[in-house]
Amino acid sequence: MEVIFLGTGTSQGIPIIGSTHPVCLSEDPRDKRLRVSVLISWDDYTYVVDCGPDFRQQMLANNVMKIDGIVFTHEHADHTMGLDDIRPFFFRQGDIPIYAHQRVLDSLRSRFNYIFSSENKYPGAPSVIEHELTNQPFALGNLDVIPINTMHNRLQVFGFRFEDFAYLTDVKTIEQQEREKLKGVKVLVVNALRIEPHHSHFNLEEALEFISEIQPERAYLTHISHMLGFHAEVEEQLPENVHIAYDNLKIII
Repeated sequence: MEVIFLGTGTSQGIPIIGSTHPVCLSEDPRDKRLRVSVLISWDDYTYVVDCGPDFRQQMLANNVMKIDGIVFTHEHADHTMGLDDIRPFFFRQGDIPIYAHQRVLDSLRSRFNYIFSSENKYPGAPSVIEHELTNQPFALGNLDVIPINTMHNRLQVFGFRFEDFAYLTDVKTIEQQEREKLKGVKVLVVNALRIEPHHSHFNLEEALEFISEIQPERAYLTHISHMLGFHAEVEEQLPENVHIAYDNLKIII
């Protein structure tokens, strides 16, 4: 299985428009972060988790020729607003499968009515095939994926376990029974927004405590804001098996 970090930034990305914060001015390419998303490939299957406003740029940067579907964690704009840019895939492949909680499907239907509507459909609009997710395993290609139910302050968010790889973003709290689903995972990705505590995201300390509990072989931090600090400086302070993800990083599980 190959995972590409398409984006590792928080909702505004890094640099933030007009910001003079030192991290936003950094010349290290690892400090430049698009909105958070990953591409997961195994055998002949390729799926994207989340489809934010940088989706087109991310697909071009990684020369992605086809996707078998999009899996959504939740409905916030930085995770969904690139949906219109599935059009090239739709024109080549036909209707694109999407997988999400019913609440998220309802939100997408409201925001992108022209994609979901069957009445007087504009010829250039893409179409999707909806798959409702509950907190039960579901099939993607030849793989059974396990949802991990988490809370983003008061909003339910799904993380996902793909065999030995688990991807969680926008997490603030996670119940013990959901943590149990992560036992034995080899590679864990989890959000670490900044140093200071935040009302709806793990900060660095919380993320490291969570990683220590789950005990993966490797862990990667994502959904990062400029307030976490410079990539190079923070990376040096992390445990040996924990790394800061950066855009276009590829890992093999």
